[in-house]
Amino acid sequence: MIFDTHAHYDDKAFEEDREELLRSLPGNGIGRVVNIGSSLRACEQTIELMDKYPFIYGALGIHPSDTGELTEERFGWLKAQCEAQRASGKCVAVGEIGLDYYWNEPEPAVQQKWFRRQLALARELSLPVVVHSRDAAKDTIDIMKEEKAEEIGGVIHCFSYTKETARTFLDMGYFIGVGGVLTFKNGKKLKEAVEYVPMDRIVLETDCPYLSPEPNRGKRNSSLNLPYVVQALAQLKGITEEEVERITWENACRLYHMER
Repeated sequence: MIFDTHAHYDDKAFEEDREELLRSLPGNGIGRVVNIGSSLRACEQTIELMDKYPFIYGALGIHPSDTGELTEERFGWLKAQCEAQRASGKCVAVGEIGLDYYWNEPEPAVQQKWFRRQLALARELSLPVVVHSRDAAKDTIDIMKEEKAEEIGGVIHCFSYTKETARTFLDMGYFIGVGGVLTFKNGKKLKEAVEYVPMDRIVLETDCPYLSPEPNRGKRNSSLNLPYVVQALAQLKGITEEEVERITWENACRLYHMER
C-alpha cells in the first residue's frame, strides 16, 4: 500500500468527482492520505474530509502565500482546531507552513512572522511540521535553526533544492517529500538530491491536484499517480517497487507519529 503524505483534495479541481475519486483510493493501493491545510478555508475543508473518510488524516496550517489573511483572532481559531483535531487522532501535523519568495506576496516579513508562530504552535502541541520552501532556502534554514526546529521534526515538502541543502535538512532530522517532479526529464537536480538522500528519510507525496508525474504531466494529479513516482524512485535507488512502498510507508508513519 502507498501512503500519500501531502494532498489537497479540498481544492476546487476535485469538485466534480471528489467523493468518487476518494472512495476509489483504497481499492487502488492507496492506504492513507494526509490532506494538507493551506488557508483557513482549506483547513475547514480538511477537517470535513478527515471526519468523512477513515483513511484521510490532516495537517492544519497556513501556506506562506496565504499568511496575509492571518490575524491574532484567526490564529487563535487555527490553534483551537489543531488542539481539537489532535485529540481526535486525525490531525497529525501543522502545515503547510514556511516561506515562498517565488511569489513574494505577502512580503517576506509577514511570511517569516507566521512561519515562526506556526513552528511554535507545533512545538506546543508536540506535532511535526510540513514545511513549504520555495526560492527561500537560506531564510528557511536560518529561521528553523533559530527556532530549534530540529526539536519539532517534520518534512520538507516538494523538495526542490540541491543535495547540499538536503544534507542541512537531514542533519536537522527532517524527512524529504518526493513527488511527480522526480519523473520529469528536466528534474536532474532533484534526482541528484534524491539519489543522495537515504531511503529511510524519503516520503511519497502528490501535492495534488498539482505536479502530476510523467506520463500525465500537465493533467490534474491525484494519489492514483503515485505508482509512477514509486517506479522512478525504485529505479533511482536500485530497489524493488515493493521495497519503496514498504519503506516509504514506514517513514510516513514515523514522520506523522502514527501506528503502521
